[in-house]
Amino acid sequence: MGDIVGGFVLPHNPLIFQNPKGAKPEQQAQVMEAYAEVGRRIEALGATSAIILGTDHYVMFGPGCLPSLLIATGDLDGPLERLQGMERKPIPNNPRLAEHIMESGFDAGIDWAVAKAMTVDHSIAIPYFMSVLPAGDIPIIPIYLACGVTPFVRMERARALGRVLKQAVASGPAEERVVVIGSGGISHWVGEAEMGKVNEAFDREILALIETADADALAAYSDEDVLARGGNGALEIRNFLCALEAVGARRGEVIAYAPVPGWITGLGFAQLHA
Repeated sequence: MGDIVGGFVLPHNPLIFQNPKGAKPEQQAQVMEAYAEVGRRIEALGATSAIILGTDHYVMFGPGCLPSLLIATGDLDGPLERLQGMERKPIPNNPRLAEHIMESGFDAGIDWAVAKAMTVDHSIAIPYFMSVLPAGDIPIIPIYLACGVTPFVRMERARALGRVLKQAVASGPAEERVVVIGSGGISHWVGEAEMGKVNEAFDREILALIETADADALAAYSDEDVLARGGNGALEIRNFLCALEAVGARRGEVIAYAPVPGWITGLGFAQLHA
C-alpha cells in the first residue's frame, strides 16, 4: 500500500538554462530559489518516489507516432537536449511501481503507450534535476501527456488519469510515499507570432484555481480559450489538472510566480497539499 503525500506544479522552460540572460538577475534568483524550495518540500514530505507529468514538443516523438498518454517503466537517462549545467546521465527509476501503475491504467481503460527504456526530454529532466534530485536519491516515473502538439489529450482524460494514479499508488506493491509533479509553463506562445508575450492575468487566474484546488474550474477551460488567452504552451495546464486529481488536493500554495518575456513564459510554482 502506498500514498500520494503531495504534489507540485512547476515550469520546465529550457531557456532558463539555454539563455539565462533572458531574465533579470532578480528573476533568475527567484526562479532558482523556487526550484530549490520545491526540493526542500519534497524532502520534508519524505518522498520515496516521484511521478513527473511531462509534455512532448516534437522532441521525443514525431509525426510518425504521437502517443496521447505514455508511461516509462524501465531504464531512464537524460536530458535529451543540451542544457547548461545538466549533464546527461542515468536517472533512477522505479520499475515495480511503474509497471503496477501501467497495469492499473490498462484495467481502468487507459490505453497508453509504454516505453521500456527512455531518454527523457527537458519536461521531465528539469523537474528531476532541479527539484527531485536535490531532495535525495529518489526514483521517478515519467508520464507524458499530449499537450504540446495536436492532437491534444482531452482535459477530462487528463483528469481521469489523475484518478487512476491515485488509486494505483494506493494499491501499489510497496509502502511508497509518492509526490506528483505537473510540469509545464502557464502562458506562452511557442513558435507563433506572439512568442515572447506573457499574459500575467491569465497566469494568476490559473494559480488562483491551483490555490483553491478547483479541478472542476480548471477542467472547464476550452482549448480555444486557453489558446486565445494563454497561448499554445498553456495547454500544459492539463498536467496541472492531472496532478491536482492524483493528489486529491484540498488546497494549493503558490511558492513563486515570475512573468519573464525573455524566457517567453509565465513561470508558476505551487504545492498541492494532500
